[in-house]
Amino acid sequence: MRALTATFIALFGLLAMPAQASGEVTSFTLDNGMQVVVVEDHRAPAVVHKVWYRIGSADEPPGKSGIAHFLEHLMFKGTQSLDPGELSRVVEANGGSDNAFTSFDYTAYFQRVAADRLGLMMEMEADRMRNLVLSPEEVATERDVILEERATRIDNDPNALFREDLRAALYRNHPYGIPIIGWRHEMAGLSRDDALEFYRRFYAPNNAILIVAGDVSPDEVRALAERHYGGLEPSEGLSPRVRPQEPPSRAERRVVMEDPRVAQPWLVRSYLAPSRDAGAQEDAAALVFLARLLGGSGVTSVLGSALQFDQQIAVFTNASYNATSFDDSTFSFVVIPAEGVSLEEAEAALDAELARFLETGPDLERFENIKMQIRASEIYALDDVGDIADRFGRGLTTGLTVADVQAWPEVLQAVTPEAVMDAARKVLDKQSSVTGWLLSEGGEEVQ
Repeated sequence: MRALTATFIALFGLLAMPAQASGEVTSFTLDNGMQVVVVEDHRAPAVVHKVWYRIGSADEPPGKSGIAHFLEHLMFKGTQSLDPGELSRVVEANGGSDNAFTSFDYTAYFQRVAADRLGLMMEMEADRMRNLVLSPEEVATERDVILEERATRIDNDPNALFREDLRAALYRNHPYGIPIIGWRHEMAGLSRDDALEFYRRFYAPNNAILIVAGDVSPDEVRALAERHYGGLEPSEGLSPRVRPQEPPSRAERRVVMEDPRVAQPWLVRSYLAPSRDAGAQEDAAALVFLARLLGGSGVTSVLGSALQFDQQIAVFTNASYNATSFDDSTFSFVVIPAEGVSLEEAEAALDAELARFLETGPDLERFENIKMQIRASEIYALDDVGDIADRFGRGLTTGLTVADVQAWPEVLQAVTPEAVMDAARKVLDKQSSVTGWLLSEGGEEVQ
């Protein structure tokens, strides 16, 4: 009993700690416009070095879908001073790891190394920010690579094709409806000139954010950043990110896809939903709670309890919401029906439970449990210096400030049941939704 009491006291003390207790956060901007964020974490002599560009697939020129992801691949092809693949080989030789990723709103490049190798990482990353060299042969080879990646991940997977069509139906005008990897027919036409034009315009210090997290000091990072990045010329004429927005929705939309490769039918319902905005994150925080309440757990959530256990008409239910997005995000449900249950029956059950929730509201005990779980997860996340760097990178590239990222855990803790219900009534409007059914060919629901 004493051991259990001690454990409870320790957990209670941990949850009472401020969310940013693990390290100081410092931010400054170089003369050429490059923003730098330093997150101190001196528990291990390691550092994460990440350069985030405020450019993603949703910023691509019309007809050039996939160019952001294509350029991410080409960034490893070398510079005037680095041979193709040399950057990664140097990182590995120094005991580190590196990679890159592209999203709708950003592209990022990172290395995780010993803290005393930070200067070397900056030297190489700054070099490829402005001095990329691309031969026609390398461009052609890498274009084949991304086409094969699309074939493997999307074209040969009916579930991925289904999700792609659903998103295109939800975002009728906004470029979030275009897949990050691109449409195949447009990817096939991407050229060396396309890549270099995109690179020269957007890969610039005044369009980049440097995040350094780990065993470093702000003064040390400032000196290194000024030495390696400070001399890079900014791009002229970078305009604010303004994208086509969605028109009002006057009717619910449906997508029904049949494919003989489908072994398990399932349905998805998606709604447009607000994301975190600078200085106004409360609605997004309420939607985080709404997703947890409705479908965060197969055992205790509204949909899990009702559809999987009480009625036993589903083998899986889920609700999801992405809070961090430059423009409006999505709030979605997934239901996989049990054997012998049709998608029509599963959808009717989903609608019934959502209507019941909008009428009765959340269970208050469950709400408080979720609040405690979110508080704990926010604190435990501070153990991963890479996750901390990602939080700032995702936030700053989607329009948030350092203060917004730091305030997020407390904004979450301020959410009330009333705020959750207000958010639910605004977002869960079936007229603004897309519902998708994925079936085997001929509409046969294979079990």
